[in-house]
Amino acid sequence: MKKLLVLAAAALLATGANAAYKDGTYVGEGQGKASTIKAQVVVKGGKIASVKVLDQKETPMIYKGAESGVIPAIVKANGTKGVATVSGATLSSKGIIAAVDQALAKAK
Repeated sequence: MKKLLVLAAAALLATGANAAYKDGTYVGEGQGKASTIKAQVVVKGGKIASVKVLDQKETPMIYKGAESGVIPAIVKANGTKGVATVSGATLSSKGIIAAVDQALAKAK
């Protein structure tokens, strides 16, 4: 009986970890190096389905590195915890991460 309870508790914890957010579309903003970055986060099935930057005025070449490195990492990690900034685009990366954090705060 004890083993069954432990297994049931572990299953509930695993389910809770995978369904951390309410489904929907959320928008947040974060400060990059040259501008405010506005991001949209879509949550489906309690997980981040996509992240899309709606508006930014960062230096294009620098920003592209941040976007291509940080956004897939956020989706894969289902959040920003542990997501590293992109070298050479640190402030743009931080702006994206801050925008996603703000959006996800609305999804809890």
